[in-house]
Amino acid sequence: MQQYCNSLTKFSRYKTREVMVGEIGVGGNNPVRIQSMTTTDTMDTKTTVEQSIRMIEAGCEIVRITTPSIKEANNLKNIKDQIRGKGFNTPIVADIHFTPNAAEIAAKIVEKVRINPGNYVDKKQFKFIEYSEENYEKELDKIRKRFIPLLNICKSEGTALRIGTNHGSLSDRIMSHYGDTPSGMVESAMEFLRIAVDENFKDIIISMKASNTQVMVQAYRLLVKNMEKENMNFPLHLGVTEAGEAEDGRIKSSLGIGTLLEDGLGDTIRVSLTEEPEDEIPVAKELVSRYKLIDKTIQIKPIKQILYDPFFHSRRKTINILNLGHNNVPRVVANLSKLTLITQNDLISHGYIYSSSNDKWHVSDQAVDYIYIGDNEINFRLPSSLLVLSDKIIHDDKQFFRLVNIEDFVEEGSYSDKPVFINLGVNDFSKETRRKILKNPNVVLVLMSKQKNPYRSLRRWFHYALEVKINNPIIVRYEISYQKIDKFLVNISIDCGGLFIDGFGDGIWLDTKNESGFTNETIFGVLQASRMRISKTEYISCPSCGRTLFDLQETTGKIRERTSHLKGIKIGVMGCIVNGPGEMADADYGYVGTGEGKISLYKGQNLVKRGIPTEKAVDELVNLISENGDWIDPPHV
Repeated sequence: MQQYCNSLTKFSRYKTREVMVGEIGVGGNNPVRIQSMTTTDTMDTKTTVEQSIRMIEAGCEIVRITTPSIKEANNLKNIKDQIRGKGFNTPIVADIHFTPNAAEIAAKIVEKVRINPGNYVDKKQFKFIEYSEENYEKELDKIRKRFIPLLNICKSEGTALRIGTNHGSLSDRIMSHYGDTPSGMVESAMEFLRIAVDENFKDIIISMKASNTQVMVQAYRLLVKNMEKENMNFPLHLGVTEAGEAEDGRIKSSLGIGTLLEDGLGDTIRVSLTEEPEDEIPVAKELVSRYKLIDKTIQIKPIKQILYDPFFHSRRKTINILNLGHNNVPRVVANLSKLTLITQNDLISHGYIYSSSNDKWHVSDQAVDYIYIGDNEINFRLPSSLLVLSDKIIHDDKQFFRLVNIEDFVEEGSYSDKPVFINLGVNDFSKETRRKILKNPNVVLVLMSKQKNPYRSLRRWFHYALEVKINNPIIVRYEISYQKIDKFLVNISIDCGGLFIDGFGDGIWLDTKNESGFTNETIFGVLQASRMRISKTEYISCPSCGRTLFDLQETTGKIRERTSHLKGIKIGVMGCIVNGPGEMADADYGYVGTGEGKISLYKGQNLVKRGIPTEKAVDELVNLISENGDWIDPPHV
């Protein structure tokens, strides 16, 4: 074990115990299983059955159904009977919040029950409570007494259990003791696990979900480390909760789930999108297929001792060169070297629009920071914020910098005092390369890989930089061939975004056959999903379920239409109070369904307006943002 996984350099699955969910094995030697969750009213048996079958036919191996109360728990029998009657044996999971009685009923009907340790016994009131050691133990005794009846039913019925911790719904007790941290998430689950093990019940799967990808990855890693200490090896269900919709949702889910799968963690996954549940399955398939086809013959120099903290995000310390490294956000490089003639219009897809009538550049929030032009020339005035990498030596232009391969880099006086960008390969650990870098601090490294899945190789070189004390900024240069959109998003999110989770990388440079606006948007999406560079409004929206009190897709679209220009603002859009103020975790503003046709609005986790009619709620959200000084008019106004 390298603290939380078998190896940081050689792909191998972390071996967990096998848990049977109906006829589906999870963990052990089984493949990574794909699951999703219905969005229907659980009391609407016909619609729930129809949607479940669409999910199954799309490739869903485990179907989860929300079960908010006893009446829905009882109706699971009708749903299960009809699904079985149509010839499908796919296991069903009851999703429980707040209602132990419903969990106990569901455990006699379906193959698996999911409980949230943050609200199964504890009640969340967002209060800080100081506990003595004695009082804390009394609270644990209360959990034990309420939890053991469910364990006994699961044992007698052969029902599996998921203990699903969510970052945003930690109990007041855990929050008071551990704070809003990965450690608190892990301890929340471990309390329940210890009780289950004491009662000799081990058919358990664990999840550590968060909307913040850094927190999510750190929590799962810490969970494995803590389970190892206590001789536990329960299977892991991976997911980024409230990931959102469209490309942003796919990037965020892929980044969090894929970073863990890359190190062999994860036995079942769910991609949470604010879309129809069957639309989640193709993305999940892409994630899983990456590891079915992974090349296990690639040899990477082992890491003997980890020199960074995989459980806490901290950026690799570097010197400042130009606008790279140190405290600068990661920079983006676009490759224009394949063009025969570079014009002003070629910069449009990279965030720069030239107005000839005003002789003025308009720069978007997702404008690249550098362009590479090869041996081309620029025959027009560039925006002052844009820097250029060139194969030629240009001494007298402050916006142009030389890019040279490491083997061609000659130190003595060839480059004046200007910084130089140096290409080097991800497998270059030579003494000569190391000597050149350490002797010339005024160089920016461009770390290149043409491997199919270069994440571990790239991470290995960053670790090498820590080992030999190279503190120059490093831009990751990654070549990717044309792929279908979901595959493209999955691979970029993991291979680039996974590095940022651990604080590695001072820039991204993607080499694709066709430089496009979509590629540019994807890069900025990865930076935002990894919380390294905020360039647009972030929407933390749940994927809908039977508890949802309004049309999430339609409402999220309306909110996005009004607020998408608010750079750096995080807005939570939650379908019900279960996924309300807690699940929004670090959102700046919240829009939460609290009754039929009624919305409550939050500033952070504080309720500020309640009972707003749905038709007025988006306007009221805009007013709330304005009242708090975060509103700006969109550019076209």
